[in-house]
Amino acid sequence: MEVPKFVGDSSIWKNIFSGRSIRKGSTHELLSRVPAFAHLSFRELKEVATIVHKREYRVGEPVFYQGDPGLGMYIIQEGSVSIVISEPNGEQKELAVLNEGDFFGELALLDESPRSAAALCKTDCLLIGFFRPDLMELIERKPVLGIKVVMKLAEIVGERLRKTDKELSKLKSQMDALRVELERKINGTEENIEEIRRQAPGA
Repeated sequence: MEVPKFVGDSSIWKNIFSGRSIRKGSTHELLSRVPAFAHLSFRELKEVATIVHKREYRVGEPVFYQGDPGLGMYIIQEGSVSIVISEPNGEQKELAVLNEGDFFGELALLDESPRSAAALCKTDCLLIGFFRPDLMELIERKPVLGIKVVMKLAEIVGERLRKTDKELSKLKSQMDALRVELERKINGTEENIEEIRRQAPGA
């Protein structure tokens, strides 16, 4: 999803339904604990499990780079993934560290915009990929199931956008408070300078 570069709270990137216990097991068992698929029946989960892709990554290997075309979402079955953005000065800033059961990149299923951040493996990882062509195929073959997945994805993206809006509102309030305090100090300094000038000999 698109993340403002000054947003540093990793909670925006964390699984917004975290706290669920993720048990290692079959693919459809893991899918059942991911919000995008948790509302599906066992049969529907098995249907989705047949079209997802398992991929292994080594520590330090990129899942994707910032600016890459958005192809789909990933679910972490094993390992940890760092979400990183590149600053204008070339430095990299870590936004979040995601772990087993977390997911990322889901906006690419709804929007083909370039990736707004990079995803780098902090450890050896086993990821489950669910890509836009898979979703399109699912909608074509099982339209009711496909629409259920799309609607849930839209709900998740909306929730994350609301969290981002709250963070931006909080940041704006902090900036406004700092501006008021700075203006107060500047005005106070100017008044002190004027008072010193008035009291100076020959003034």
